[in-house]
This record gives sequence, structure tokens and C-alpha cells, in this order.
Amino acid sequence: MEWYLPVIWAGLIGTAVAMYVILDGFDLGIGILFPFARSEAQRDQMMRSVAPFWDGNETWLVLGGGGLWVAFPVAYAVIMPALYLPVIVMLLALVFRGVAFEFRLVSRSKTWWNYAFTIGSMLAAFAQGVILGGLIQGINVQHGQFAGGTLDWLTPFALLCGVALVAGYALLGATWLIMKTEGEVAERARGQARLLLAIVLAFMAAVSLYTPLAFERIAQRWFSLPNFYFLWPVPAITGFVAAGLWYAIEKRRDVLPFVATVFLFLLGYLGLVISNYPYLVPPSLTVWDTAAAPASQIFMLIGTVFLLPIILGYVIFIYWLFRGKVREGEAYH
Repeated sequence: MEWYLPVIWAGLIGTAVAMYVILDGFDLGIGILFPFARSEAQRDQMMRSVAPFWDGNETWLVLGGGGLWVAFPVAYAVIMPALYLPVIVMLLALVFRGVAFEFRLVSRSKTWWNYAFTIGSMLAAFAQGVILGGLIQGINVQHGQFAGGTLDWLTPFALLCGVALVAGYALLGATWLIMKTEGEVAERARGQARLLLAIVLAFMAAVSLYTPLAFERIAQRWFSLPNFYFLWPVPAITGFVAAGLWYAIEKRRDVLPFVATVFLFLLGYLGLVISNYPYLVPPSLTVWDTAAAPASQIFMLIGTVFLLPIILGYVIFIYWLFRGKVREGEAYH
């Protein structure tokens, strides 16, 4: 049982991260698309589409970060100093965005809060991409401790991942607006989704080509035999889903574009897991190397077993309660 505990916790944290990326991704995407709205009424409509959900979406970030700290303290102690600056930027940007969201509602002049909401959303998305890139390219570890420099994460690859995630969240936001709004906002979102899909696919291709060329461990995982025979369906299915997303946009479907975008993100996430598992701190520390004592993992797992269904139930209830489209001209409360 003790051997499986780190795997179970890795699955729980991975699920929490995936849920955060999908759920908070679309409302960060709304902020990224905010400057393209043509009036305050349209911006009100965009914000009202995420108002019931945005703060609850960030619960998954707390679960992921807290789970890492408790279940994998060695990984937490290595990752935090290695990526301290982008982590701090992300957290401050999320706070900045949340304050802007609330104060925009009651302010007489919304202009500066619009800027704050957009900048906070873009910075948070960019910082998350940089954190991802910093993990993928690897962290310098010696004797179980971070042995690199403060700016080791600052590489062209990490910056590329940051820009790519901004585009990806914008695509999630655009397809969310297609699903949840009506009128000019939804029509403009369709055009934005077409452009953003092409940009996101270009970034996915660039990362997919660069990582096996730059990192031998990733090339070995994907292209060695018999791995190649089992893993080639992942990029093939990704291409199929991307084609389905384009088709759904062109056929003016409402729900299918968002669903397809979610699947596109999940397939990209699966590719990252395949490339790096079982390393929690690539390229040296595995989930077993960084795991807490079994007693600690069991104790926290018992609490999580009761907490997780409550969180999932809350998410399902809120999204069901506020189903339907946000129409033009509806009051913003």
C-alpha cells in the first residue's frame, strides 16, 4: 500500500491542476479578451458570464498547492525556490484580478479597473506558463535540494510556454463566450476562436517538436520502441479534436466548441504527463523520492476523501444553477 500512496497523491494533485487549468482558464481568458469588447455593456456581459464561478474555480489551485506541500514536501521545497519569482507574480496577479473584478462593479469609472482586470489575467496566465516551462526544462537538484540560480527558469522555452498558455486561455475564454453569451459578444468570440485555435495549434506543435529535440529523456519516452506504437494515438487524436473544434465553430455550434477546447487542453496535459512521469521534479526526483511519510499521506488522504466530493458537488451545483446564456442588456449584480 505504501508504494501506491505517492501514485495516488500524484493523481489527486494532477487532477486538481487539470481542473484549475480548465475552470480558471476560461475566466482568465475572459480577462485576456476584455480589451477587445467595444463597450462597457459588452464587458459587463462578459464578466457576468463568469461572475458566479470565478472565485470557486480557484479552489482547485489551493488543493493542488496544498496537496504538493503535504504529500510531496521535498518537491515543494525544491520547486518553490527554483520558481519563486513566477509563482509570486502569479499569486499577486490573481489577487490583483480578483480585486479589480469586485471593485469594477461598484466604481463610478471602470476604465482603470478594466486595465487591472486585463493585466492581472494576462500576468497570471503568463506566469503559469513560465512555471510549466521551468518544470519541463528541469530543475538543478543536488542532494535533494535546489542547487540552481534565482533566474534559471528564465529561458526562451519557458517564455514560449508563457505566451502559449496566454493564447490557450484566450481560446478557452472565447469558446466559453460562444457557449454562455448572445449577440455581438458571442459573434466576435467566434472569430477570435478561429484565430486563437490556429495560434494555439502552432504553439503546441512548436513545444511538441522542441521538447524531444532538447531533452533526451522526452525523446526516449516518445520515440523508443515499443513506446511509439502505444503513444502515437495521442497526437493523432489531438489533430482530430482540433479539426472537430474548427468544424464546430464554422457550423455555429454553441456548446461543442468549448467542450472540444477542454479536450484539446486535456490531451496536451496528457502529453506532458507522458513526457515527464514519474518525475515530479524533472529530471531527477520522482514521486517516490519526494513523498512524505506514509502516515502523513494516509492522514491527509482520509480528509481528502471527504473533502473532494464536497468540492465536486459544489462545482456541479453552481454550474447547473447558473446554466443558460447571458443576454445583452441584462443587469449586472
